[in-house]
Amino acid sequence: MKLDSDLKEKILLSLLAGVAFGCAVTPNQQNKVLKSFAKIWRSSAKKVSNEVRNLKRSDLIKKIIKTKDGGYQIELTEKGKLKAVEYNLLKRLKIKNKKWDGKWRMLIFDVPERLRNGRNALRWKIKKLGFCELQKSVFIIPYECKREIDLIVNHFNLKPYVHYGILEIVGEEINQKLKKHFSLKTQN
Repeated sequence: MKLDSDLKEKILLSLLAGVAFGCAVTPNQQNKVLKSFAKIWRSSAKKVSNEVRNLKRSDLIKKIIKTKDGGYQIELTEKGKLKAVEYNLLKRLKIKNKKWDGKWRMLIFDVPERLRNGRNALRWKIKKLGFCELQKSVFIIPYECKREIDLIVNHFNLKPYVHYGILEIVGEEINQKLKKHFSLKTQN
């Protein structure tokens, strides 16, 4: 069964925070907790439960122990903790230095259809970072962000399909369009 990366992320983050299933005292309460998660995540309780089992099979969850009071105690492996921290970093990822040096950073990608979820996540995240879509799968930003892009690309295992470059010269029409888009006045 294929892991739902968005659901996987939410579960790992919840477990890292000590929230998931910790409130369940009886099997009935556990079901209510799953339904509550399902509403928040718009996933069925069964889907959440299946994903927890998949996380265990993927060595992200060390153990799931049923407690005497009918609840569950879930412990992440070191790999699971690192993955949860990585998700947390990605959620908070921002370009810190927004000072333009007169150069354009270009991101080009051609991700195969079999990695569609990673491609969509990459596209969503770079748009959140402020990239301007010049063409389909060609994005530009005026700020240094190689470290941030590497983190995203490595997280989604897209390195062979994503290319980052720095442009010093672009056509005047594109240059004006980009300056207007980013509200840049002068070039250094």
